[in-house]
Amino acid sequence: MNMNSPFLLLLIQLCVLIFISNAQPQTSANQNYSNHHSISAIFVFGDSTVDPGNNNYLRYSTVKSNFPPYGKDFVNHIPTGRFTNGRLVTDFIASYVGVKDYIPPYLDPTLSTEELATGVSFASAGSGLDPLTATISDVISVEKQMEYFREYKTRLEDAIGKERTKMVIKKAVFIVSAGTNDFMVNYFGAPIRRQTYTISTYEQFLMQNIQYLIQDLSNEGARNIVIVGVPPIGCLPAVITFFSQEAFNGRKCIERYSSIARDYNGMLQTKLKDMQNSKTKISYADVYKSFSDILQSPDKFGFDDVNTGCCGTGYIETALMCNQKSTICNDASKFVFWDSIHPTERTYYILFEGLRSTIDFVVKEL
Repeated sequence: MNMNSPFLLLLIQLCVLIFISNAQPQTSANQNYSNHHSISAIFVFGDSTVDPGNNNYLRYSTVKSNFPPYGKDFVNHIPTGRFTNGRLVTDFIASYVGVKDYIPPYLDPTLSTEELATGVSFASAGSGLDPLTATISDVISVEKQMEYFREYKTRLEDAIGKERTKMVIKKAVFIVSAGTNDFMVNYFGAPIRRQTYTISTYEQFLMQNIQYLIQDLSNEGARNIVIVGVPPIGCLPAVITFFSQEAFNGRKCIERYSSIARDYNGMLQTKLKDMQNSKTKISYADVYKSFSDILQSPDKFGFDDVNTGCCGTGYIETALMCNQKSTICNDASKFVFWDSIHPTERTYYILFEGLRSTIDFVVKEL
């Protein structure tokens, strides 16, 4: 064929265009704002929904996931300590806004100054807004997470100076995701709080703790805070197993607990509106709706299983019970849950997509 043939040249151009098109990121999490905003870092507080591995460094706690099959679909199949098969919502957010691909755990001793300066997670699986929740599981309380943040500030000041550290924090986004453990591990799981609080007064107690946390963050320089609501907790596989009369046959969500989650989220939104001020912007992130959409129309999202986890029987396995000896499903992307409590990476990505409008609003205002 003549190399100067117009047809051949057109074919080559077409191939190049196809190659370029296929080389573009295929998920919107990779289509970031890196050239359009001045966000400096992401700091994360809370529980297992946002813990990338801080519990790995706790000597006595058994609330860990730094072993297979956790991390099965993470980069290089590494079990990082994330309670899922891959990435968390906060990882997708960090990539989306162009800060970094993954949020590392603060307690990782190998973190570089650059990693520290662009944000870390202080979250601890098993923790909650109630200090007793962390005590029950022997993990890092939110109060201790705040202590670590103050320690972090000192470390960063030593590395880059006080003024630059102040700007990093001022231009950062702070994300808090906690609450589920307070209800299911603490209030309904242990008898202590139920002896003192009704569910309504306990919710008020959690609101008070949220207020203290926001004030504490604000006093430390935070100007953009996102508080995540709780999911429909009555739909977690472990909750269905332990609290339902139909734990094994006809498994379905327990409306009583999901109703409590809705009430809590409503109170949280009211509290955050009341706390708005000119100094600190406080946003609410709704995961309940996206989760409900998935559970009500799983076929629409490509899921086959909504009430058991991919690991083991899917009824009770989590942390040490989901291990190398556990059988796992053939395709985690078909399961809403990875273990009996935590979502799969695919579910986390859908939840991230549901939060994009909130993320866009927060980033736009920076």
